[in-house]
Amino acid sequence: MINPSRDPLPSPASGAPRSDSGELAAGPTEVFSEDWWGRARPVIELHGFFRTRAELFQNFSLGRRNSSFQSNDPQFLWPIPLDQSYTPLSGAAGATVSLCGPATPLPNQPCTDKTESGANVRFRLDPEIHVSDNLRVLSEVDLLDNVVLGSTPNAYATQPATQGSSTLKFPTGYSSAGYNAYAPLGFFSTTQGPPTAGVNSTTNSIAVKRVWGEYVTPVGQLRFGRMPSQWGLGMVDNAGDGIDSDYQTTTDRIMFISGLKSMDLYIGGAWDFISTGPTATPGSNGTDAYSVYGGQPYNTCNLCNVNEWAAFVAHKTNAETQRLALARGDVVLNGGVYTKFRSQDLDVAAGTTPQSVDYSTSATANGLEVRRAWAVTPDLWVQLLWDKLRIEGEAAMIWGQIGNIPTLNSDVGNPVHIRQFGVATQTQYRAIDDKLNLQFGFGWASGDPWAVNTAGTTSQMALSPQPGLPHESNTYGPLSTFAFHPDYRVDLIFFRNIMTQIQGAYYFRPSADYDFIRHADGEKLGGGAAVIWSRASEFVQTPGHESDLGVELDGQIYYQSKDGSLNDDPTKIGGFYSMLQYGVLFPLAGLNYLTIPSGQTAGLSVAQTVRLFLGVVF
Repeated sequence: MINPSRDPLPSPASGAPRSDSGELAAGPTEVFSEDWWGRARPVIELHGFFRTRAELFQNFSLGRRNSSFQSNDPQFLWPIPLDQSYTPLSGAAGATVSLCGPATPLPNQPCTDKTESGANVRFRLDPEIHVSDNLRVLSEVDLLDNVVLGSTPNAYATQPATQGSSTLKFPTGYSSAGYNAYAPLGFFSTTQGPPTAGVNSTTNSIAVKRVWGEYVTPVGQLRFGRMPSQWGLGMVDNAGDGIDSDYQTTTDRIMFISGLKSMDLYIGGAWDFISTGPTATPGSNGTDAYSVYGGQPYNTCNLCNVNEWAAFVAHKTNAETQRLALARGDVVLNGGVYTKFRSQDLDVAAGTTPQSVDYSTSATANGLEVRRAWAVTPDLWVQLLWDKLRIEGEAAMIWGQIGNIPTLNSDVGNPVHIRQFGVATQTQYRAIDDKLNLQFGFGWASGDPWAVNTAGTTSQMALSPQPGLPHESNTYGPLSTFAFHPDYRVDLIFFRNIMTQIQGAYYFRPSADYDFIRHADGEKLGGGAAVIWSRASEFVQTPGHESDLGVELDGQIYYQSKDGSLNDDPTKIGGFYSMLQYGVLFPLAGLNYLTIPSGQTAGLSVAQTVRLFLGVVF
C-alpha cells in the first residue's frame, strides 16, 4: 500500500519532482500538465527474476498411517506417497503397493518410500511502460509459472473426452490422447513440451498476473486495474513479490492516494472488485458462448457482487530523512490503519459455478441463493526504529456475519458470526557492521473451539478457517479461526507446507543470520538458523487435543554475487542468488492420534526437508 519507490509525493529534502518516478511537485503551481507532456518520452523498463527450486520432503505425514484417500482418517495431515505401503489403525483395508523388490527371488514386495521430491521453475517479468513523468503502466507476467521439471514429457498428452451416442455427445473431461510413436513410454521421453492447459498441464506457459495504470495529478495519484495489495508486515494483504514467494494478494481496484508530504502523511481510498458473479456478453442469450468473438462482457447480477471499500491513513518517514534521523540517534516511528469493508446480498448457489447458472424463466431463483454477508477488517501497523533496532507489529480483526451458509445454518434468520483476530510481531537487531542479524518473531491467530470433525463431535478438527467445513451451529459460537496470508512464512515444513499457512495457532521464532562475506557491491556469503515452537490457540482443533504442535529447526547457507546495479542497497537481493536450506520438524502431542484402538500402536516421527534455490534477479 505504501511503497517508497512508488511514492506519489516528493521528498521534502529535494523540494522538486523526480523526473523518473512520476511524483508530484511540492506545489501544484510549480509543474503544469503541459510540462509533463512536454517531457513525454515513452520508456520501457524490465525487472523480474528467474528461479529454479529443488525440494525433498521426507515423512511429511509424520508417521500417521492413513492417507487422504482413506475416509476413516478425516484428519490426515499430509497425503502418504503413492509408492508407500501402510496399515491403518482402524483395521480397515490399507494400502499395500506390491510392486517393489528384485525381479528374483522376491518380486512384488511392498514398496517403502516416505519421500517426495521435485524441482520447479518460474520466469517473472515486471514490465513498466513510462509514458511521461506522471503516467505509466505496470504489469506482471509469469512464464513457466512453477512448472515442475519433467512434468510435460512428449510421452504424455490428453484430449477432450466425450460420452453419448453418435448424434448426441457431451464432454466428460479429458482422457489420454494415446501413445506417441516417438515416446510410447515415459522411459523413452526425448523432450519437454510447453505447458498447455487440457493437453499436458492444467495451466498454460504464460500467465498475465497483473496490469494496472498510475496517473499522478497535482493533488495525488490515481491507480486503476489489477494490482498488488500490500500492508504492514503482510499478515493479511501480502503482495507476494519475493523471489521465493508462491501466493499473492492481487486486487481489481480503483484507488486514489494523496497526503501531506511535509508531514510524511498518506491517505487513500479504494473501490475493490472482489467477485462479480455471473457475466455475459450482448447477444449471447445469457451465456458466454459467443464471447470469444468479441463484445463487452457485463455483470448480470449486481446483487451477487462482493463489494469492498478500503481506506487507509499512514505515517511513513521518507527514506532519506529516516537515514539521517537514525544516524543522529533519533527514534523513528511509522504506522497506520488500513480498513476494509465488504458485503454481498446474493450469491451463486453452493455447488454451482457462475458459468452454469440457469437463466431460463422457469428456473427457481435462477440458481442463486441468499448470502446477506458483511465484514469489516481493521488492520493496525506500527514500526519503531532506533539505531540498529527494528520493532514492528501488525494486528488485525475480521468482524462480521454471513446470513446464510447452507452447510452451517439452514435458516437465513440464524446468521453465522465472524469473530477472528490475528497479531504478528518482528524484532530485529543488527550488529558487527550489520553482518549479524538477530531476530525474534511472534504470531497469534485466534482458534475456533466450536469446530467439529466429520463425525459431528466437537473434537479433532483441522486448524482451518474455511466456513464451508463442518462447524457447530451458531448457538455454540462464531467462525473464529484466523488465518495469516499464506505468503507470510516463518518455517520450512509445518506452517509452510503441512498447514499451508499460519492459522488457529501461535508461534515463537528466534533466529540468527551472519554474513561471513559482505561487500558494498552486494556480494555476500552467510548462513543462519531458526527455531520455531508452534502451539494451537484452541486445543480441541488439534488431532490429539493438546496445544503443543511441534518444534522445528531450520538452517540455511546463502550466496549472492556482485551486481552493482541492484545491490547498492545491501538489504536487497540482486544478480545471482542461491541458498541451501534444511529443516527438521519434531511433532508434539497435538499432532498425534486422540485415541488408538486396542492392540494397535502408533507414534509420531520427525519430518525433514532439503531445499536448493538458484535464482537471477534483475
